[in-house]
Amino acid sequence: MTDTQDNSQTGCLYLVATPIGNLEDITLRAIRVLKEADVIACEDTRQTQKLLQHYSIHKEMISYHAHNELTRAPELVIQLEQGAQVALVSDAGTPVVSDPGHRLVVLCLRHHIPVVPIPGPCAFVAALVASGLPTDEFLFVGFLPSRAGARRKKLDALKSEPRGIVLYEAPHRLGDTLADAADILGARHAVVAREVTKIHEEFLRGTLADLRDAAKERAPRGEITLMIGPPEENAEEVIPKVSLKERVSQLEAEMGLDRKAALKQAARERGLGKRDAYKQLLLER
Repeated sequence: MTDTQDNSQTGCLYLVATPIGNLEDITLRAIRVLKEADVIACEDTRQTQKLLQHYSIHKEMISYHAHNELTRAPELVIQLEQGAQVALVSDAGTPVVSDPGHRLVVLCLRHHIPVVPIPGPCAFVAALVASGLPTDEFLFVGFLPSRAGARRKKLDALKSEPRGIVLYEAPHRLGDTLADAADILGARHAVVAREVTKIHEEFLRGTLADLRDAAKERAPRGEITLMIGPPEENAEEVIPKVSLKERVSQLEAEMGLDRKAALKQAARERGLGKRDAYKQLLLER
Protein backbone atom coordinates (compact mmCIF):
# COMPACT_ATOMS: atom_id res chain seq x y z
CA MET A 1 0.00 0.00 0.00
CA THR A 2 1.11 3.59 -0.57
CA ASP A 3 -1.00 5.36 2.08
CA THR A 4 1.59 5.28 4.88
CA GLN A 5 5.29 6.06 5.05
CA ASP A 6 6.65 2.68 6.15
CA ASN A 7 4.61 -0.41 6.95
CA SER A 8 7.47 -2.88 6.51
CA GLN A 9 7.62 -3.89 10.15
CA THR A 10 3.94 -3.75 11.05
CA GLY A 11 0.72 -3.69 9.12
CA CYS A 12 -1.77 -0.88 8.89
CA LEU A 13 -5.43 -0.48 9.76
CA TYR A 14 -7.48 1.29 7.08
CA LEU A 15 -10.89 2.71 8.03
CA VAL A 16 -12.70 2.53 4.69
CA ALA A 17 -15.94 4.43 4.10
CA THR A 18 -18.37 2.56 1.86
CA PRO A 19 -21.65 3.53 0.12
CA ILE A 20 -24.72 4.19 2.27
CA GLY A 21 -27.03 3.02 -0.51
CA ASN A 22 -25.95 3.83 -4.03
CA LEU A 23 -22.99 1.58 -4.87
CA GLU A 24 -21.52 4.31 -7.09
CA ASP A 25 -20.79 6.41 -4.01
CA ILE A 26 -17.31 5.06 -3.33
CA THR A 27 -13.92 6.63 -3.95
CA LEU A 28 -11.22 5.25 -6.23
CA ARG A 29 -8.89 5.17 -3.25
CA ALA A 30 -11.35 3.06 -1.25
CA ILE A 31 -11.62 0.54 -4.08
CA ARG A 32 -7.83 0.32 -4.33
CA VAL A 33 -7.38 -0.17 -0.59
CA LEU A 34 -10.00 -2.93 -0.52
CA LYS A 35 -8.28 -4.67 -3.44
CA GLU A 36 -4.84 -4.47 -1.80
CA ALA A 37 -5.84 -5.38 1.76
CA ASP A 38 -4.88 -8.78 3.16
CA VAL A 39 -8.14 -9.03 5.06
CA ILE A 40 -11.36 -7.03 5.23
CA ALA A 41 -13.03 -6.82 8.63
CA CYS A 42 -16.79 -6.43 8.10
CA GLU A 43 -19.74 -5.63 10.32
CA ASP A 44 -21.75 -8.08 8.20
CA THR A 45 -19.83 -10.21 5.67
CA ARG A 46 -22.99 -10.82 3.63
CA GLN A 47 -23.60 -7.10 3.21
CA THR A 48 -19.98 -6.34 2.32
CA GLN A 49 -19.90 -9.24 -0.15
CA LYS A 50 -22.46 -7.41 -2.30
CA LEU A 51 -20.13 -4.42 -2.58
CA LEU A 52 -17.06 -6.54 -3.26
CA GLN A 53 -18.83 -8.52 -5.98
CA HIS A 54 -19.98 -5.30 -7.62
CA TYR A 55 -16.36 -4.16 -7.97
CA SER A 56 -14.92 -7.64 -8.64
CA ILE A 57 -12.92 -7.64 -5.41
CA HIS A 58 -12.00 -11.08 -4.06
CA LYS A 59 -10.53 -10.88 -0.58
CA GLU A 60 -10.66 -12.74 2.71
CA MET A 61 -13.38 -11.35 4.95
CA ILE A 62 -13.70 -11.64 8.72
CA SER A 63 -16.64 -10.57 10.85
CA TYR A 64 -16.17 -7.63 13.20
CA HIS A 65 -19.31 -6.44 14.97
CA ALA A 66 -20.58 -5.28 18.34
CA HIS A 67 -21.03 -8.83 19.65
CA ASN A 68 -17.51 -10.08 18.93
CA GLU A 69 -15.49 -6.85 19.10
CA LEU A 70 -14.04 -7.65 22.54
CA THR A 71 -12.24 -10.75 21.26
CA ARG A 72 -11.87 -9.89 17.58
CA ALA A 73 -9.98 -6.63 18.12
CA PRO A 74 -6.97 -8.31 19.83
CA GLU A 75 -6.95 -11.02 17.14
CA LEU A 76 -6.69 -8.40 14.41
CA VAL A 77 -3.98 -6.52 16.29
CA ILE A 78 -1.88 -9.70 16.31
CA GLN A 79 -2.28 -9.98 12.53
CA LEU A 80 -1.41 -6.31 12.12
CA GLU A 81 1.72 -6.68 14.23
CA GLN A 82 2.75 -9.50 11.89
CA GLY A 83 2.47 -7.16 8.90
CA ALA A 84 -1.10 -7.65 7.68
CA GLN A 85 -2.93 -4.82 5.92
CA VAL A 86 -6.46 -4.73 7.37
CA ALA A 87 -9.40 -2.76 5.98
CA LEU A 88 -12.27 -2.14 8.41
CA VAL A 89 -15.70 -1.45 6.92
CA SER A 90 -19.19 -1.10 8.36
CA ASP A 91 -22.40 -2.12 6.64
CA ALA A 92 -22.65 1.37 5.19
CA GLY A 93 -20.93 4.72 5.53
CA THR A 94 -17.90 5.59 7.62
CA PRO A 95 -16.82 2.93 10.12
CA VAL A 96 -16.56 3.77 13.86
CA VAL A 97 -19.26 6.50 13.54
CA SER A 98 -22.15 4.93 15.50
CA ASP A 99 -20.68 1.57 14.45
CA PRO A 100 -18.12 -0.86 15.92
CA GLY A 101 -14.41 -0.12 15.55
CA HIS A 102 -13.39 2.28 18.31
CA ARG A 103 -11.87 -0.51 20.42
CA LEU A 104 -9.76 -1.67 17.48
CA VAL A 105 -8.53 1.85 16.72
CA VAL A 106 -7.51 2.41 20.35
CA LEU A 107 -5.67 -0.94 20.48
CA CYS A 108 -3.82 -0.18 17.26
CA LEU A 109 -2.69 3.21 18.52
CA ARG A 110 -1.60 1.65 21.80
CA HIS A 111 0.51 -0.85 19.87
CA HIS A 112 1.92 1.85 17.53
CA ILE A 113 0.11 0.43 14.50
CA PRO A 114 -0.73 3.07 11.87
CA VAL A 115 -4.41 3.92 11.49
CA VAL A 116 -5.36 5.52 8.16
CA PRO A 117 -8.82 6.96 7.36
CA ILE A 118 -10.12 6.45 3.83
CA PRO A 119 -12.88 9.10 3.76
CA GLY A 120 -16.15 8.85 1.92
CA PRO A 121 -19.91 8.63 2.55
CA CYS A 122 -21.43 9.39 5.96
CA ALA A 123 -25.20 9.21 6.35
CA PHE A 124 -25.75 12.12 8.71
CA VAL A 125 -23.52 14.46 6.67
CA ALA A 126 -25.35 13.62 3.45
CA ALA A 127 -28.71 14.17 5.15
CA LEU A 128 -27.71 17.40 6.89
CA VAL A 129 -26.44 19.26 3.83
CA ALA A 130 -29.77 18.69 2.04
CA SER A 131 -31.97 19.37 5.08
CA GLY A 132 -32.18 23.14 4.86
CA LEU A 133 -31.28 23.42 8.54
CA PRO A 134 -28.22 25.39 9.75
CA THR A 135 -24.94 23.55 9.16
CA ASP A 136 -22.38 25.96 10.61
CA GLU A 137 -22.78 24.43 14.06
CA PHE A 138 -24.59 21.27 15.16
CA LEU A 139 -24.40 18.47 17.70
CA PHE A 140 -24.29 14.85 16.51
CA VAL A 141 -25.57 12.47 19.20
CA GLY A 142 -25.76 9.16 17.32
CA PHE A 143 -28.57 6.90 18.53
CA LEU A 144 -30.75 7.89 21.48
CA PRO A 145 -31.41 5.24 24.15
CA SER A 146 -34.08 2.74 23.10
CA ARG A 147 -35.88 2.74 26.45
CA ALA A 148 -38.45 5.51 26.86
CA GLY A 149 -37.26 6.74 30.24
CA ALA A 150 -33.60 6.92 29.23
CA ARG A 151 -34.53 8.53 25.91
CA ARG A 152 -36.55 11.28 27.59
CA LYS A 153 -33.73 11.86 30.09
CA LYS A 154 -31.27 12.31 27.22
CA LEU A 155 -33.60 14.70 25.40
CA ASP A 156 -34.12 16.67 28.61
CA ALA A 157 -30.34 17.08 28.87
CA LEU A 158 -30.38 18.50 25.33
CA LYS A 159 -33.18 20.95 26.07
CA SER A 160 -30.83 23.90 26.54
CA GLU A 161 -28.68 23.00 23.53
CA PRO A 162 -28.54 26.14 21.32
CA ARG A 163 -27.31 24.32 18.22
CA GLY A 164 -29.12 21.97 15.88
CA ILE A 165 -29.19 18.30 16.89
CA VAL A 166 -28.52 15.41 14.51
CA LEU A 167 -29.19 11.78 15.37
CA TYR A 168 -29.93 8.36 13.96
CA GLU A 169 -33.10 6.46 14.83
CA ALA A 170 -34.62 3.09 14.09
CA PRO A 171 -37.83 3.40 12.03
CA HIS A 172 -39.96 1.53 14.59
CA ARG A 173 -38.92 4.02 17.31
CA LEU A 174 -39.14 7.21 15.25
CA GLY A 175 -42.74 8.02 16.18
CA ASP A 176 -42.02 7.76 19.91
CA THR A 177 -38.82 9.77 19.57
CA LEU A 178 -40.60 12.54 17.68
CA ALA A 179 -43.36 12.60 20.29
CA ASP A 180 -40.84 12.85 23.13
CA ALA A 181 -38.80 15.49 21.28
CA ALA A 182 -41.89 17.61 20.56
CA ASP A 183 -42.90 17.38 24.21
CA ILE A 184 -39.47 18.17 25.65
CA LEU A 185 -37.74 20.38 23.06
CA GLY A 186 -40.81 22.32 22.00
CA ALA A 187 -41.72 23.88 18.67
CA ARG A 188 -38.49 23.34 16.77
CA HIS A 189 -38.25 22.81 13.05
CA ALA A 190 -36.96 19.38 12.09
CA VAL A 191 -36.25 17.15 9.12
CA VAL A 192 -36.56 13.39 8.80
CA ALA A 193 -34.27 11.99 6.10
CA ARG A 194 -35.14 8.49 5.00
CA GLU A 195 -33.19 6.08 2.77
CA VAL A 196 -30.67 8.75 1.70
CA THR A 197 -29.02 7.93 -1.69
CA LYS A 198 -31.37 4.97 -2.18
CA ILE A 199 -34.31 4.55 -4.57
CA HIS A 200 -36.89 5.66 -2.00
CA GLU A 201 -34.91 8.63 -0.66
CA GLU A 202 -37.24 11.06 1.10
CA PHE A 203 -36.97 14.25 3.15
CA LEU A 204 -39.88 15.23 5.42
CA ARG A 205 -39.79 18.78 6.80
CA GLY A 206 -41.89 20.55 9.42
CA THR A 207 -42.05 21.11 13.16
CA LEU A 208 -41.43 18.23 15.53
CA ALA A 209 -45.19 18.10 16.12
CA ASP A 210 -45.84 18.00 12.36
CA LEU A 211 -43.45 15.12 11.88
CA ARG A 212 -44.85 13.31 14.90
CA ASP A 213 -48.35 13.49 13.42
CA ALA A 214 -47.08 12.41 9.99
CA ALA A 215 -45.36 9.37 11.53
CA LYS A 216 -48.67 8.37 13.10
CA GLU A 217 -50.41 8.47 9.72
CA ARG A 218 -47.63 6.74 7.79
CA ALA A 219 -45.09 4.59 9.61
CA PRO A 220 -41.60 5.24 8.20
CA ARG A 221 -39.33 2.54 6.84
CA GLY A 222 -35.63 2.23 6.12
CA GLU A 223 -32.58 4.07 7.46
CA ILE A 224 -33.52 7.24 9.33
CA THR A 225 -31.60 10.42 10.15
CA LEU A 226 -33.45 12.94 12.32
CA MET A 227 -32.26 16.55 12.33
CA ILE A 228 -33.70 19.02 14.85
CA GLY A 229 -33.16 22.73 14.30
CA PRO A 230 -32.12 25.35 16.86
CA PRO A 231 -34.62 26.65 19.43
CA GLU A 232 -37.69 28.52 18.27
CA GLU A 233 -36.14 32.00 18.55
CA ASN A 234 -33.96 31.09 15.55
CA ALA A 235 -36.77 29.45 13.58
CA GLU A 236 -37.07 32.26 11.01
CA GLU A 237 -33.47 31.60 9.99
CA VAL A 238 -34.24 27.91 9.48
CA ILE A 239 -37.31 27.96 7.20
CA PRO A 240 -38.15 31.17 5.30
CA LYS A 241 -41.70 32.50 5.51
CA VAL A 242 -43.97 31.51 2.64
CA SER A 243 -47.64 32.07 1.92
CA LEU A 244 -50.20 29.73 3.41
CA LYS A 245 -50.92 28.32 -0.04
CA GLU A 246 -47.23 27.65 -0.68
CA ARG A 247 -46.80 26.04 2.74
CA VAL A 248 -49.77 23.72 2.14
CA SER A 249 -48.26 22.68 -1.19
CA GLN A 250 -44.91 22.05 0.53
CA LEU A 251 -46.52 19.81 3.14
CA GLU A 252 -48.40 17.88 0.47
CA ALA A 253 -45.23 17.29 -1.54
CA GLU A 254 -42.71 16.75 1.26
CA MET A 255 -44.80 14.84 3.79
CA GLY A 256 -47.28 13.07 1.53
CA LEU A 257 -50.29 14.61 3.30
CA ASP A 258 -53.65 15.16 1.67
CA ARG A 259 -54.82 18.77 1.30
CA LYS A 260 -57.00 18.74 4.41
CA ALA A 261 -54.21 17.43 6.65
CA ALA A 262 -51.67 19.79 5.07
CA LEU A 263 -53.94 22.79 5.69
CA LYS A 264 -54.44 21.71 9.30
CA GLN A 265 -50.70 21.57 9.91
CA ALA A 266 -50.00 24.84 8.11
CA ALA A 267 -52.73 26.53 10.19
CA ARG A 268 -51.22 25.15 13.41
CA GLU A 269 -47.81 26.53 12.45
CA ARG A 270 -49.30 30.01 12.03
CA GLY A 271 -51.60 29.88 15.04
CA LEU A 272 -54.71 30.08 12.86
CA GLY A 273 -58.05 28.46 13.44
CA LYS A 274 -59.37 26.01 10.84
CA ARG A 275 -62.01 28.45 9.51
CA ASP A 276 -59.58 31.41 9.32
CA ALA A 277 -56.98 29.28 7.56
CA TYR A 278 -59.53 28.14 4.98
CA LYS A 279 -60.62 31.73 4.33
CA GLN A 280 -57.01 32.86 3.90
CA LEU A 281 -56.32 29.99 1.51
CA LEU A 282 -59.30 31.05 -0.63
CA LEU A 283 -58.05 34.63 -0.73
CA GLU A 284 -54.59 33.53 -1.89
CA ARG A 285 -55.95 31.59 -4.88
